[in-house]
Amino acid sequence: MSMIGGAPQHDGERIAEYATYQAAQEAVSKLIQSDIPASEIAIVGHGLRSVETVTGRLGYAAAARSGAINGILLGLLFSAIFVLGTPNAAIQLFIGVMFVGIAVGMLLSLVMYALLRRRRDYTSVTQVLADRYEITVLATSIHRAREVLGRTVAHPAPAAEPVDLSIPPQYGERIDPHTAPGQNGSGQGVPGQGASGQAGSDGASGGDQHR
Repeated sequence: MSMIGGAPQHDGERIAEYATYQAAQEAVSKLIQSDIPASEIAIVGHGLRSVETVTGRLGYAAAARSGAINGILLGLLFSAIFVLGTPNAAIQLFIGVMFVGIAVGMLLSLVMYALLRRRRDYTSVTQVLADRYEITVLATSIHRAREVLGRTVAHPAPAAEPVDLSIPPQYGERIDPHTAPGQNGSGQGVPGQGASGQAGSDGASGGDQHR
């Protein structure tokens, strides 16, 4: 992750979201390969946290070993300078400069460890991680970017407008939403006692009178 300082751009629109930084990197590479300007793309991390991973214990032996490795590089640099200055220098001079560089590197590393061991006696690697990573693209390339990644951001459906009950309906009869089902005009009767049921009972009573 690049930690180079600069003015962040917040005018991009989100087109995708990933759980890992590697997946976000792959998506950005895909966008760039599709001729979308790299300056219009940004990776935005949310939920940033610092993770320090302890890699080992730091002691005099480890400090000396680390200093020796750095001293080899320093010795090679000094040897190259001597060889360029005196092309006919003997090999013993080259080896001697190498040993001097190793000794200087070990000495500097041991001194630094002696000064810092009270505060820190271990080696570690610090990383800045995020819970999720969003890819944002400027409006000029937003449609092409969505086509490349095959993703669209879902927008919420518009909320329904409230119904004004004081205005009469245009068609039919308005049903009061607070009225329970079965309490309107047609639903108050008991089943079997409608118009047909009453007619049947009247006919039965008339037959009894003729008898």
